[in-house]
Amino acid sequence: MIEIHPEYHQLISDIESDYFPEQGEVNPYLHLSLREQLSINQPLGIKKIYQKILTQTKDPHQTEHKMMDCITQMIFSAQKNNTPMDHQSYIHCLQNQSH
Repeated sequence: MIEIHPEYHQLISDIESDYFPEQGEVNPYLHLSLREQLSINQPLGIKKIYQKILTQTKDPHQTEHKMMDCITQMIFSAQKNNTPMDHQSYIHCLQNQSH
């Protein structure tokens, strides 16, 4: 996975780095998180949503990035509001990506 993102090779050496989405940065570990979710189909239905987005994009990498936008929004909202991650909002965001 990391070989498709040479821009992260230097970052990978420092797993303690912070990533700031508001500055256009993407956390490379979100690929791993998303792939874990897909492997266990959690939250329930994520595999189906992935397939729907993939049918539209025809590109697994682009599909992951579209989905990672929703993960980022969920994490940002939870941190900003000091609340648990809202998986329903996450799924809703993903469903919007697949339309």
